[in-house]
Amino acid sequence: MKNARLKAIYNETFSGLKLFYRDTDLPDNLISNYKVGQIIQEKGFTDMSSMGGGLSGNTRYLIASAHPKDLSKFNPDSAKIGHFLLDTIAYFKVLDIQKIENKTQIFLLNIPDNSISLFKNSSSNLEEEIIEKAQKKFKDKIHSTLIAELQTADWRERTKSPLGMNDAGELFFDDSKIKVEQPKRIEINTEKKTIEVNKKPWWKIW
Repeated sequence: MKNARLKAIYNETFSGLKLFYRDTDLPDNLISNYKVGQIIQEKGFTDMSSMGGGLSGNTRYLIASAHPKDLSKFNPDSAKIGHFLLDTIAYFKVLDIQKIENKTQIFLLNIPDNSISLFKNSSSNLEEEIIEKAQKKFKDKIHSTLIAELQTADWRERTKSPLGMNDAGELFFDDSKIKVEQPKRIEINTEKKTIEVNKKPWWKIW
């Protein structure tokens, strides 16, 4: 893949990226279906909130996305809960899974549908940077006070389902069918607007 194409994909994925929250209660067998580096597909709409307080269930999806719809523009009540929405057939890369006590955070990066193979077969410094932020947010918020506006029956109903699978744990998308390529290490310099593939890290002895 040419660097110009890589730049376009990473710009689409990371430019304007924000974090969103979606809490629910999931059994262990569903949680264990998620693996770091996995690509999942959500068939339905993805409801999530820009408001992050304490975890209101045993599982938090922390979702990094640059292209959600802000529903407060259409419905004043949505502003009270920071309601954002991703369209149907959304793809995510599982960047990180953290567990503290009985709480689990699954960190998902919303990716373009034309970049599935790239994100499956590569890692980048941008991913590592937001993973670090996600881990810190989990530690900071795990014992925080719940946000009352997100405890309503309506919001809990909207966010109760697992992402990327049905209630029986059957995945909507089998990422094992993605063509396996030589793993790529991608370095993006946002200030210089440069991108390098398979650059040898300075700290590694060769």
